[in-house]
Amino acid sequence: MFSNSVKYALKAVLYLAIHSSEDKKIMVKELNKPINVPKAYIAKLLQELSKQNIISSTRGIKGGFYLTKENSKQNLMNVIYAIDGDYRMKSCMLSLSHCNQNKPCPLHHIVSPMRDKLIEAFNKKTIKELSLEIEKGITFLPI
Repeated sequence: MFSNSVKYALKAVLYLAIHSSEDKKIMVKELNKPINVPKAYIAKLLQELSKQNIISSTRGIKGGFYLTKENSKQNLMNVIYAIDGDYRMKSCMLSLSHCNQNKPCPLHHIVSPMRDKLIEAFNKKTIKELSLEIEKGITFLPI
């Protein structure tokens, strides 16, 4: 369901949520190894997330990427849409271009209600909430 880009972006955002602050910025070369993503690839994703105000960045000697309190209030759907738009979340599971409520594919009525619940859950869950779950050991992410 998620593209690799979204998976990498989510890992990067969660890493930043746990390890960065306005006083402690993280450079790409410090981030790519812990989340196991090529440096050029994650740099491009971070730039897009920064452009869309999901994360913050500063240029220069003491520059890097970080999350502010406002950034961490962003929901997961914002991260997903910043990278992939709404295409993947709303596209047909069988990749039919004209699948919709009026002309459904064989999986439409099975997938559509679950997708709606998933989108609703991603809209409710914030970056901060997920990072706290990791820090408390409720969930696991090797970062």
